[in-house]
Amino acid sequence: LLTPHSHETADKLDSALESSARGMTALWVSLAVLGVTAAAQAVVVVLSGSVALLGDTVHNAADALTAVPLGIAFVLGRRAATRRFTYGYGRAEDLAGIAIVLTIAASAAFAGWTAVDRLIDPRPMDHVPVVAAAAVIGFLGNEWVARYRIRVGRAIGSAALVADGLHARTDGYTSLAVLVSAGGAALGWQLADPLVGLAITAAILLVLRDAAREVFGRVLDAVDPALVDRAEHALRDVPGVREVGELRLRWIGHRLRAEVAVVVDGDVTVREAHRVAVEAEHALLHAVPRLTAALVHADPALVPGEADPHLTLAHHTAA
Repeated sequence: LLTPHSHETADKLDSALESSARGMTALWVSLAVLGVTAAAQAVVVVLSGSVALLGDTVHNAADALTAVPLGIAFVLGRRAATRRFTYGYGRAEDLAGIAIVLTIAASAAFAGWTAVDRLIDPRPMDHVPVVAAAAVIGFLGNEWVARYRIRVGRAIGSAALVADGLHARTDGYTSLAVLVSAGGAALGWQLADPLVGLAITAAILLVLRDAAREVFGRVLDAVDPALVDRAEHALRDVPGVREVGELRLRWIGHRLRAEVAVVVDGDVTVREAHRVAVEAEHALLHAVPRLTAALVHADPALVPGEADPHLTLAHHTAA
């Protein structure tokens, strides 16, 4: 009541652009950090000939390159809706998320294959202290990027950016594997490298499961049930709403849309029913984070003996 605010279309668009801008900033910053990390590790690979560190460097480079599909998705998400893409291009983020999940899967396959190959054919490691230092650099760089991407992704509601952060964390685990294998090599135990590599592959698969669950859940229009509860409570507090009917929420990129039917008194005028619907939308916009639009349908409350006005639609919705 004290702070001026608006729900005009232009203001919603500005908010969406701000979220996309934050996502783009996160991508470019993390790309720079991982690029420097991979470059430093590549120098050590040339000096030491470490196959394990080579794999870690490839992972870091691949993680940096995942910024490309996400960047394209954020740019597309800024485009206005058209008569062909009436909801806009926000779903491009879901496609980017799938690409990132596939990249995590490829990283797990590569890590597993490298570990098995090293188990079958053990190889000595040169310049062990330098390799260990490069491994620490790889872990610190990846963990910083992971936390940054996950924090920004959750702040703007981007499942793809969160998945990309989890991917960076898997590469950090791979760097730790290089560190442990370097310690084993220093003690003369060459099998430490492939055994730890297999353990890290298992850890990557666990992260892959979590990332896939989040991304594919978003593709299937999954939302947090707590958001649905929050929306229902907000609607029930709107004067004139007697009951909350069907309520649907869906993510389009990192923004939410809602469709809901509310029951109003059957004797009110069309103008009054519309006023209640507008107040219901207003309440939703305040109650549900990152909600940018809501379509509210007002149904009249039935009186005893009155037929359901939706019966004429029943044959269209039957299984």
